[in-house]
Amino acid sequence: MHLKAIDLNLLTALGALLRQHSVSRAAREVGLSQPAMSRALDRLRHLFGDELMIRSGAGMVLTARAEALAPRVQAILADILDVVAEPEFDPGKERRTLRIAAVDSQTTLFFPGVMARLLKDAPDVDLRAVPMGPDLARRMQAGEVDLTFSLANYPLPPGTHSESLLEDRLALVLRRGHPVAAREALTMADYAALTHVTMSIFGDSHTETDATLAAAGLERRIALTTPHFSAALATVARTDMVTLISRAFARQFAEPLGLVLLEPPLPTGALHLTLVWPASRKNDRLLAWLRGIFKEVAAEMAD
Repeated sequence: MHLKAIDLNLLTALGALLRQHSVSRAAREVGLSQPAMSRALDRLRHLFGDELMIRSGAGMVLTARAEALAPRVQAILADILDVVAEPEFDPGKERRTLRIAAVDSQTTLFFPGVMARLLKDAPDVDLRAVPMGPDLARRMQAGEVDLTFSLANYPLPPGTHSESLLEDRLALVLRRGHPVAAREALTMADYAALTHVTMSIFGDSHTETDATLAAAGLERRIALTTPHFSAALATVARTDMVTLISRAFARQFAEPLGLVLLEPPLPTGALHLTLVWPASRKNDRLLAWLRGIFKEVAAEMAD
């Protein structure tokens, strides 16, 4: 007999019959009508070549074959439930490696706090920081990246979801003792006259800042472009160059590097940092739990 010739739905009926020793009670247990359960019993008798249940007085008793089947059928039904039921999630039992595309400012801001929680609550979950790049959308769709960061005003790659993480803003950063550090306010022309460090993650050279300056008839000199935010701050700390950078990131290094954070003399708006993950991972409970940890770390940072 081939498995495909057996109606596996009969297993549920058989299990109820073996537990209840009654067609009517078994029917109520599985939500069938009594005639439907009687038909199921007839099919089971034909399948096993045995009466399975026989009437005895006011009730029914199991045959020897049914008595032998009972523990095996209950074990099979329990195994099926284990296969289809979602197991209880316990981060402490997870053994996974998650890949997060990020720039150094993001890993510096979030990874220390996140890793402190992982080592405590999910010691066998490892994180791998991987570079961002023009092919990030493809890598996410291919399952090569589990999580990344973006700004809320950037269009999401196809097939991804996002949620808010941290509200940040830009700061004009320069070294303590810089010739313009003591000024109460800089004009846009003052700003354009400075020498600048900019960050480029995807290889783009034109920025919203340059567009704003151009609209005012101004142009700035960009002496250094780097994908590394920490390199920008280190350079500013050693020179009279300046940079526009995440305030949350820059204030981590203001004291040790001797940096001053000023309000930019041009409209910049808020930076709404988000977490982005592939739609194919929407039911990944470990990833959802990890996003919660990132949000907790971000909330502590905001406080």
